[in-house]
Order: sequence, then structure tokens, then C-alpha cells
Amino acid sequence: MGDLVDSMLDLMRRLPPTHVEENVASLVAMCPDYADDLLGSVDQPLKVMTDRATGKEYLACDYNRDGDSYRSPWSNEYDPPLEDGTVPSPKLRKLEITANEAFDTYREMYYEGGVSSVFLWDLDDGGFAGVVLLKKTLNPSAPGEPSGSWDSIHVFEAAERGRQAHYKLTSTIMLQMVDRSAATRVSKDDPKGAAGEKANGGDAKRDGEVTLSGSMTRQTEQDFPLQDPSSHVSNMGRMIEEMEIKMRNLLQEVYFGKTRDVVFDLRSLEDLEKARRQRELQKELVGFIKR
Repeated sequence: MGDLVDSMLDLMRRLPPTHVEENVASLVAMCPDYADDLLGSVDQPLKVMTDRATGKEYLACDYNRDGDSYRSPWSNEYDPPLEDGTVPSPKLRKLEITANEAFDTYREMYYEGGVSSVFLWDLDDGGFAGVVLLKKTLNPSAPGEPSGSWDSIHVFEAAERGRQAHYKLTSTIMLQMVDRSAATRVSKDDPKGAAGEKANGGDAKRDGEVTLSGSMTRQTEQDFPLQDPSSHVSNMGRMIEEMEIKMRNLLQEVYFGKTRDVVFDLRSLEDLEKARRQRELQKELVGFIKR
């Protein structure tokens, strides 16, 4: 069992992250007995669902799934309806409502849109765990505009120790970006190429289209003072805020910076013949100076 699951996870790491949902579905169809193990180990883009009772949007993932149903943080009900679905205790449910309200404000301040959800569940040792989900999607309004999505999954465990609480946080960010501006310019300059793509159903990737996608996971542990149960919300909010800032900076400086360096090393933006003439001119000047 362990070898088969490890092999599937190893395969997922080598497949394009843009098709993670399709690849997971294919593996589940091949090995349905290991569906829970695979779904619980592979991070997938968050799905947006609508609460039938309140009309509010929420995010669906493996942490609020029970069978084929997903629990809403707003009404605490499953969709499709599930009679014996797992729900948090009344005390934890009260904290869950407070956390959803707090992170809804956090989402609006940092993301200026998108969807957020918080789910909590009780642990056997007396503590509790939870997940904070954030998703922002950029939909193009014109053919040449970029598109993309940002998915944040913050899983944490909280253990109370007197007047302090110990938190373990595992944060995963999945980012996908598609830039079609160059492809639009190519299609305008070459109408025949655009017509050929349309004839093929538009499945082929267009020349000049750039797709950048991937995921990043980081972990941290911290202790915070605990004045009352609601302090858990502020403590976790502080940890998640700091973690997201660090991961955003890391994405911008390391991942995007490295990609830019590689692209510029592979492709020269200046005329190569012009650069060759400049090098020859420099050699001639150096020769004159030595004389």
C-alpha cells in the first residue's frame, strides 16, 4: 500500500502542475481503493461553491469533505446533504464562525476580492486543528490580457498549555499565471496561424503564450499567549499574515527573478550582430591604446 501511494505521489511531482486535477482523477479511477490517501496528500486548486442556505461562496477541499459532500462554514451544512457528516463541537463551531468573519476581512484587505473559508475540527488529544483557505482568480476581459489564480492553504494545529498555546503551521501556495499578450501580437501579425489554431479547436498552445505555475510549501511553529478562546483567531491570523508575506517575497525575488535570469540568458533582446561589432570595436580600441 505504502509503495503504491508513494509511486503515485512521485508521479504527481513529475507531471505538469496545471493539470493536477485531471491527473489526480485519472489515478483515483485507476486505484479507487487509495483515493482517500491520494486526495489527502496532493494539494489541488480550491473549488468555489455556493451555500444554498445563505447564498455565500465558500471553498471546497479535502479538509471539509466527507464522502462526496462538502461542508459550508457559513451554515455548517453539507452539499449534497449528509445526515451524519462530521461537524465541530458547539464550542469550536463558535470559534469557527469568528475565524471566518476575521479572515473575510483579511481577504478583502490583502486580496481585494476572492473567496476565503476557515474550517476547524477537534483532535483526540483535546486540542484542535483547522485550515484557512484563500483563493483569488484573475479572469481576462480581453483576449490579450493575462489570467491566473492564487490558492493559499494554511493547515494548523493548536495545543493549549496553560495560558499559552503552541501552534504548528503548514502553508502551501499554488500559483498559476498565463500571459497571452505576445501570442495576441503574433496572431495579428500572422492571421493564417490564428486561423489554423481555430481550425484545430484552439487546443494547441499558441506561439508567444507563457504559462508559469507551481506550488510552494513552508512550515513553522510558534508559541503565543492565550487570554481567552478568541485569542486563537488573532494568534493564527498573525502567523498566517507573516507567512504569506514571506512566501510572496520569496516568489517575487527568487522564483520570478530566477525565471527572468534564465530567459534573458537564453534569449538576447539586442541584435547579436550589433553586439559582435561592439566587441570588435572594443578590441581595436584596446589595441590602439597598447600601441
